[in-house]
Amino acid sequence: MGKMRAFQVKNAKGAFELVEREIPEPGLGQVRIKVKACGICHSDSITKEGLFLGIQYPRVPGHEVAGIIDAIGLDVVQWQPGQRVGIGWHGGHCGYCNSCRRGDFITCQINPQTPGITYDGGYADYMIAPAEALALIPEELSFIEAGPLMCAGITTFNALRHSGAKAGDLVAVHGVGGLGHLAVQFSAKMGFKTVAIARGMDKEPLSKQLGAWRYIDSQTQDVAKELMNLGGAKVILATVTNGKAMTSVVGGLGINGKLIILGAAAEPLEISALHLLIGRRSISGWPSGTSMDSQDTMAFCALTNVRSMNETFPLDRAPEAYEHMMSGKAKFRVVLTMED
Repeated sequence: MGKMRAFQVKNAKGAFELVEREIPEPGLGQVRIKVKACGICHSDSITKEGLFLGIQYPRVPGHEVAGIIDAIGLDVVQWQPGQRVGIGWHGGHCGYCNSCRRGDFITCQINPQTPGITYDGGYADYMIAPAEALALIPEELSFIEAGPLMCAGITTFNALRHSGAKAGDLVAVHGVGGLGHLAVQFSAKMGFKTVAIARGMDKEPLSKQLGAWRYIDSQTQDVAKELMNLGGAKVILATVTNGKAMTSVVGGLGINGKLIILGAAAEPLEISALHLLIGRRSISGWPSGTSMDSQDTMAFCALTNVRSMNETFPLDRAPEAYEHMMSGKAKFRVVLTMED
């Protein structure tokens, strides 16, 4: 085989390095993907900064991958070269721990795998992936559209569809950014009475355009009070990454309301136990989903015209694209493309 480009991180907190590598061959149960697009996710900082123990360097980041199967290894029977596929946070599992035996692969306890963290990901022309981690991309979606759905999309879609909310229920999306702009669309398309919450009034027009029924400015309004004036939220989907901001909205949960945390906040939440107790309110998290969940997400997007808003960069500008994403200035996802 020939050579390929890849951006690797040589060590924790190291710089991105553009290297030339041999195009890898798929092994048993694996496929080779010719990468067409790869979203840049905030979680790529796990590899860049060495935030997880045991990462083996050098490592190529990237877990929002969309491309074409280029070759298959032995014992791969359900996939063929030429198929359009994606791979996201769920990049494989052990198959024999208690979670896997129950079919809950995303919470694998023995060998959870994520491209770009446990093996090389999509900041490259080609990558190798386990066949069980692939999701079929519908023809209605481009590779650039599909990439961000493999993490940001599946996380928000899956959390909402498993939230317990029913059509017509009040659902609030806290934060209208990389995750939130997708969550607002999913919530509205699922038939929820959708309230978007963000700082300042500048995001109100966009939120309404995306399907929000109401908008709350967290800088000038009491979010909890406003939500209770609307009857109380069945679900608040917290896509922000600030613990104090999450704490401030809990008072807006209605009876049996649930705060679902998607943003990895560093600060702790300070919650009144009595408030939870007397209203049967609860707090939970949601960790993405499996390859079939990704496929369901993309199928829903194709059906309902939900789309990620993306800024694209060629692979050669990956370091610049990563810094743009980390700055918080992207509107709203950043996607690498592999074409020259």
